[in-house]
Order: sequence, then structure tokens, then C-alpha cells
Amino acid sequence: MTSPKPASGLSEIADRYDVVLCDIWGVIHNGRESFPAACEALARFKAERGPVILISNAPRPNPPVVEQLGGFGVTPASFSEVVTSGDATRTLLAERAPGPFWKLGPDRDWPLYEGLSLQFVDLAEARYISCTGPFDDETETPEDYRERFRDAVARGLPMICANPDIVVQRGDRLIYCGGALAQLYEALEGRVLMAGKPHPAIYDLALEKAAARLGGPADRKRVLCIGDGLGTDIRGANAQGLDALFIANGIHGKETVRDGALDLSVAQHLLEIEGLSAAWAMADLVW
Repeated sequence: MTSPKPASGLSEIADRYDVVLCDIWGVIHNGRESFPAACEALARFKAERGPVILISNAPRPNPPVVEQLGGFGVTPASFSEVVTSGDATRTLLAERAPGPFWKLGPDRDWPLYEGLSLQFVDLAEARYISCTGPFDDETETPEDYRERFRDAVARGLPMICANPDIVVQRGDRLIYCGGALAQLYEALEGRVLMAGKPHPAIYDLALEKAAARLGGPADRKRVLCIGDGLGTDIRGANAQGLDALFIANGIHGKETVRDGALDLSVAQHLLEIEGLSAAWAMADLVW
């Protein structure tokens, strides 16, 4: 397994690629504010090279995510399309309509279910679980759900998880996401279905969007995936046979960045532990 090459900025490698598939949370914002240099880098690539498709494990369809980006000061100049785990998950939910099912997650994720004619019930009456995350991600952990999950697994209920992320960065904190709950559910021998990163459905959808912008299918050797999550962004890129640019100063920043600079040896060690590879690495996304 080759070590990722350090890149001083996206401009150093941009001419190798026609399309960028870029993660959102941890790369262009931290849940509270955007990273202007990262937004500028994507805007430059879009203007000079080709489409930038933002791919997010947000468990909501893309309109609320686009609105949220605007609230953080991320303008349409920085991206061509937004594809979310919620977009891909709606297909799984529609196939099982009307349910009934138990909705696990905060009220802000209601847009995931709009227009699907689904029946919401208590867990005791459900045929499956739809999970977007904890009800309260500021205070709850997966352990708060262990007993309920144990009973659901005993009844053979599958879980559809709309957000495969284990944790994300919110400001200077890490908070649990749907993937952490799905991880526990699987550990209890429950069955979990996912459509977001690193699973294929979201990449299929993102590449369809890119093809529409290009006027034909993208050459997969000229598609660059950018992300900070090893288990989602980098694993997904590897599974798709796409080049990956690892942004170290995201959820792994405390380990991989020293005084603002990339510690390449640590980044490579983390990749090796996970059995993953990245073509490139940098501390933060810049042009």
C-alpha cells in the first residue's frame, strides 16, 4: 500500500481530474461556520476544471442541506450539485411504504419522509426502524438505545440508517451520528441497510449528476473524492476505484495535524490500520 502524497493545494493536482466529489461536514464547514479557503478551492476547480458534486451523509434530501450551506456562507459558486444520503435513502423507504415504522432521529430530519406516504408508529408496533441519528445528539450516546435495540433485534426488525457517519465535528466537539447507532444495532446482530457513504448508491447518484454536467459519463480515473472520514469518504472512494484526497484536519485532526501542518506518517498509519489508501493528503482543503 503506497503512502498518500502530500499536496500543497488542490491547484497542484487539479489538472489530473475532471470531476470532484467532495464531502461537506469537516471539509467545507464544521457545523457552525464555513471554511472560506476550502470554498474558494472548490470554486476555482468548478470554474477552471469541471463539476463539483458535494456528497453528504446528511439524512435529509438536498434542499435543506443547500439552504444550510447558504446559512454558513457557502455560495453556489463552490458547487454544481448536492447529493445526500437522504436522497439515496428515500428510495429504500419508498420501497417499504407505508411501513409501519419507528422514526429514530431529531425533528429536523422530517424532510426525509415528506411525500412518501409512510405510517409512523411506536417501536412496539413497527415493522422496521428508520434511523437518522439520536433524538438528541447533544446529550445522547448509542448506549442510551441498547435495551430498545435488543428488543427490536429479537423481533427481527431491520434498520434503515440514513446517515452512516459515526461521528461528525460540531464546532470543537465530536457528536454521534446515525452510523454509531447502526454500529450498535449490528453488534447486537440486527440487520442494517444503508445508502450513504461508503455504500454504492450515493456514488451512483453523484456520478449521474456529474455525467449530466459533462454531457456524458465521467472517466473514473479522472474523478477525485475529497473527504475527512476514513470509514466513509476514503473507504467509499476505494470501493469505487476512485482517487481520494484525505483532508486530515477534520474528525482526525487531533491525531494527524501538528501546529497546522499535516503529519503524513500519522495519516498513513491511520489509513493502514483501516486497510485503506489515499492518493493525496493535506491538512485543510485549499487551492
